[in-house]
Amino acid sequence: MPHLALYTFGVLKSPLADPGPLTRELHGSGEAIYRKISQHPGYLTRAEAADRSRGTHFDLDWGAWGEFAVPTWYDKGRTVETSVLDATLSLWTDLRLAFDAVYTGLHREALNRRHDWFERTEHPSHVCWWVSDGLIPTWRDGVSRLEHLHDHGSAPHAFTFHHSFTPDGTPTRIKDIGPKSDQVR
Repeated sequence: MPHLALYTFGVLKSPLADPGPLTRELHGSGEAIYRKISQHPGYLTRAEAADRSRGTHFDLDWGAWGEFAVPTWYDKGRTVETSVLDATLSLWTDLRLAFDAVYTGLHREALNRRHDWFERTEHPSHVCWWVSDGLIPTWRDGVSRLEHLHDHGSAPHAFTFHHSFTPDGTPTRIKDIGPKSDQVR
């Protein structure tokens, strides 16, 4: 049975190393959010570095998730002092369960504050796609799908929660979100 891959990417308003209250607040909420999401039905796993103490996303060993990569439009820092990005890559059993995890509870509260922490851009902040059971997507896969989504819109290859597809490529709609159409079931 295919699994849903979910990649998120955002550009922060200040570097990860910024000691200011907003950056500390973002970091402080992150661990609680990850803990809660990892207990959510449908959650399988997420990209976690083997050794979190060595530096930025770029410096870490991500194992099967591959070398860390960023979209071509990210043109900012890559060091501890200058990096202004946040990215996640995770696997889920089901589209609806992933949506519920993202848009409820602690993560929903954080989403409501995202403009306090993240720059507003014309680029999508997340992308979904289906992977075969047993396959671990890479950071490069996530970047490629996000760039495809930006350039071409939602398609079975790369889509959003609001314009989603089943594993066989059929457009679908999660109840209460997405386009309402006779062609969408």
